[in-house]
Amino acid sequence: MSRKALYGKAALRRSAERGAVVKEPGGRTGICLVYPNTYSIGMSSLGFLGVHSMLNRRSDVYCERAFLPDPGDVDEHVRTRTPVFSIETGRPLRDFDILAFSVSFENDFPNVLRVLELSNIPVRSAERDHRHPLVVMGGVCAFSNPEPLADFVDIVFVGEAEGMLDEFVDQFASARGRDEALGLASSIDGVYVPSLYEVDYAADGTIKGRGASGGAPLMIGRRHVSDISACPATQLITTPEAEFSSMRLVEVQRGCPWSCRFCLAGRVFNPPRKKPLDALVSEISAIAVDPEAGKIGLVGPSLGDYPNLSEALEMEGVDFTITSLRASRASAELVREMGGRRSVSIAPEAGSQRLREHINKKVRREDILEAAGMMLEGGLERLRLYFMVGLPTETDEDIDAIVELVSDVRGLPGRGKISLTLSAFVPKPFTDFEREQMASSRILKSRLRRVREGVRRLRGVSMSHDPVREALMQGVFAMGDRRVGRVLELFSSPGGYAWAVREAGIDPAFYIHRSKAEDEILPWDFIQC
Repeated sequence: MSRKALYGKAALRRSAERGAVVKEPGGRTGICLVYPNTYSIGMSSLGFLGVHSMLNRRSDVYCERAFLPDPGDVDEHVRTRTPVFSIETGRPLRDFDILAFSVSFENDFPNVLRVLELSNIPVRSAERDHRHPLVVMGGVCAFSNPEPLADFVDIVFVGEAEGMLDEFVDQFASARGRDEALGLASSIDGVYVPSLYEVDYAADGTIKGRGASGGAPLMIGRRHVSDISACPATQLITTPEAEFSSMRLVEVQRGCPWSCRFCLAGRVFNPPRKKPLDALVSEISAIAVDPEAGKIGLVGPSLGDYPNLSEALEMEGVDFTITSLRASRASAELVREMGGRRSVSIAPEAGSQRLREHINKKVRREDILEAAGMMLEGGLERLRLYFMVGLPTETDEDIDAIVELVSDVRGLPGRGKISLTLSAFVPKPFTDFEREQMASSRILKSRLRRVREGVRRLRGVSMSHDPVREALMQGVFAMGDRRVGRVLELFSSPGGYAWAVREAGIDPAFYIHRSKAEDEILPWDFIQC
């Protein structure tokens, strides 16, 4: 593939999109919103698309999008010396004023550096100057634990972007030079400038303390918006390559009232907030007037708990879809009201009632079976069940309980297929389990194998899971400190993660295979979440 072919592929993608806006620079601040994964994944993110539309609502900003090149295209970017460029105009990333990375998954951390490398931009913030764009970071990972990326990003938005983006852009536009822009940014509540902080380590490798310079605050408070209907996360662009290609996504609620002990999103997005029904209906109506809008995908945790959602679902001429629901009668009734769905997901998380209670997953076995039964009897084509292995206090009996529960669901009336997805438990910041250790590779593989052997005899049941090595890598990035950044720098080498860890002198067990004492300073303790 030539350089011309790389630009041609982007042009084809752009021509297949609906709703994209291209603005002339005309003295505006140029921001490239970058998703550190492939185009199809990034274009399935409502948060990413919402920030893009939010920035382009400003008359003094032009915001374009860029992504990590597809796996088969990375080598061609290197071979042809083609820098990463924006989808809208093909402008190289180094020509923008600001690169804003939206990071939702820890395993995308290395991709942030890869995009910078491919763009001929120094990866370390200390090596960039006035000739380079300011590199900022937002997304869930930015307000859980951004420390592995601390040496590479200039600014981190700790919290929901709606609460501070406008203030930041105003400050940036008024700044005279890079240093002043960083100083002004550090004065904004919720904005973290990593270069203004130093971390001291004790002899045993734990964090001894943190210091701040330049008047930067020692603690960074997470920003959140009280009214999510005031500046809705709007998906203006659709593409056939996205996972939800045939629908427009609408956020119904944010935060979760159930507080499962393992769940990061339930902590960093709380307190729970719901859009008022009239605001939700108004937003849906504005989308539905487009004759090519397609389905409306409702997004939010525990949608079955949203009051009077059935009133919105009764809107004429609107085809709704919900992909993930809490295991409850209310959720099953929602599916029935929508006339049956092809696929719905519920997440029991653990097989035994004992373990569900330990992780504060407030669903009973009867709830799961009742909800699954109502959905399958209603003609559901596929029911997806999500479980975790390696949870704290887990035993072989808990693993066998997964098989038993899946078997009982399979025995319910209904012809729909059952898709079983398992993931390894990864401790996350700000959760009740942030000081817990992660199960070893041997234990995780053994328990996945035990479930696979147990469900193999069940007809109409399939099972999948991510590789254990990716879960262990995620754990190191999720729980890591600034020293893990060296692993990210070496990650793109032919040796990959295992070689990078050895070369960086990092012991993964220090981060994920030991319990942390209650008085140990954790890398993210400076964030007030």
